[in-house]
Amino acid sequence: MNRALLTILQLVDAEKAKLDAVRPLPPHTLASLREKLALEWTYHSNAIEGNTLTLRETKVVLEGITVGGKSLREHFEATNHRDAILYVEEIVSRQEPLSEWQIKNIHALVLKGIDDLQAGKYRQENVAIAGASTTPPDFLHLNDAMRALIDWYQVSGDLHPVARAAALHTRFVKIHPFIDGNGRTGRLLLNFDLMKAGYPPAVIRKEDRLAYYDALDEACVSGVYDRIAHLVGEAVKRSLDAYLALISPSP
Repeated sequence: MNRALLTILQLVDAEKAKLDAVRPLPPHTLASLREKLALEWTYHSNAIEGNTLTLRETKVVLEGITVGGKSLREHFEATNHRDAILYVEEIVSRQEPLSEWQIKNIHALVLKGIDDLQAGKYRQENVAIAGASTTPPDFLHLNDAMRALIDWYQVSGDLHPVARAAALHTRFVKIHPFIDGNGRTGRLLLNFDLMKAGYPPAVIRKEDRLAYYDALDEACVSGVYDRIAHLVGEAVKRSLDAYLALISPSP
């Protein structure tokens, strides 16, 4: 683990300790923060994949209003992602262990109404990822690859939660088990793992897309996850900052 990563993890843990010290948070404060982060998470995760809804338009769509000039798919991507977040929150609250069944359920929500034939089903063909330096496994090997992912996850408890979540995300993206929706599903898995460990969700921002893709690619090629873990750590720290700003506002 390099020094920069160690530093951000120490900052994250110090802020989490401050937040833990004042839990439980007031219910309305907690609800408003969850809504704010869920909106930003939905907007940025979709924008990374090319959705053209603005943050404000995403908010309006989630309130049930249609935005003129935007495709039906873009509307579905917003509402589906919100529903997938609710599902992730539900399985976190039940302390369910990670499983392939859950991953397929998350993906089914991401692609609901967009591609119902592929939603929640591993791909039946081979794919290449544009701009990536690695090639996902042959579709005939996907069941083995996904079982290996779960097996790795079950013995990875000695990793720092932020580092583990980043590695889970990267390993999933490298497998690329679905025809479409792998990025969104991977970021939902990232935050499933963070939230299960008591951290707020990491919002990977649209403006950090290039750095994010570069860090992912480097980790997929080298098996060294420091750079992607650092990027995730910075995102977790931003979310913690948002919590701490509300519970201990500046004088």
